[in-house]
Amino acid sequence: MEASTSRKESNAEIVFFDLETTVPNRTGQRFWVLEFGAIVVCPRKLVELESFSTLIRPEDLSAVGLRSRRCDGITRESVENAPSFEGVADKIFSILNGRIWAGHNIQRFDCVRIKEAFSDIGRPAPEPLGMIDSLGVLSDKFGKRAGNMKMATLATYFELGQQKHRSLDDVRMNLEVLKHCATVLFLESSLPRLLNTADWRASSSTTIMTRSRSNNNGKLACREETTINRKSPQNSVNINGYQRSVPYARASVGKMTERVKDILCKAHGSRPLNNLLKHSHSLLR
Repeated sequence: MEASTSRKESNAEIVFFDLETTVPNRTGQRFWVLEFGAIVVCPRKLVELESFSTLIRPEDLSAVGLRSRRCDGITRESVENAPSFEGVADKIFSILNGRIWAGHNIQRFDCVRIKEAFSDIGRPAPEPLGMIDSLGVLSDKFGKRAGNMKMATLATYFELGQQKHRSLDDVRMNLEVLKHCATVLFLESSLPRLLNTADWRASSSTTIMTRSRSNNNGKLACREETTINRKSPQNSVNINGYQRSVPYARASVGKMTERVKDILCKAHGSRPLNNLLKHSHSLLR
């Protein structure tokens, strides 16, 4: 039994997920889940293994506004024909149960809503193998240099575009923010005397960092026996199946400030910048 558990933990996959819900506006109202989105990744390479997203019709449809205050927000019309939570509970359970859960502020919000939703239908909630709340991780490791540490603020800091407030889009933004933060932390730990200073931290607020790209060669390290690439095509809109939305804006190496490039060149000579960045994601594993 212990050997089996050990193998399971060593092959653990991370599921980044996000919920969109109603927002109570008076005492006695509750949160209703309106959308669930998740991406399963291999922790060793951050390679996407599968993704899933679905709109969800709440039991109390009147709790959903006829119009949304957000440009891409969820309206009553968009969820009135969506499946109920009970109709997608099996899929959500299979995505979450026994994996490491990850997301932004999930411990205080998303995890609570998941338990409530499963309790509503009289079923046990999925259990995580571990937990990574990026709000806590980044507040501890990255500090307050990016402001209040909300996802929208972090995205603005790294010039990743506006937060969509749609589950799968926000999960992808969460992953991009983590990659960018890891790159900055790796650079600072590699060149502490040059980069880990107040002057560098102040100037970095105007610096656009690089966006790492996965090596899409079809080999999924966490699932060595898998022969089919389970990544979904771009721009899929099937709410009950696997899908993948258009990634957020990408920043290029050429947009780095001259100050950063000069520091890196002086410290590492002619070594390519990619060699310096290629292990940055390991800081978050």
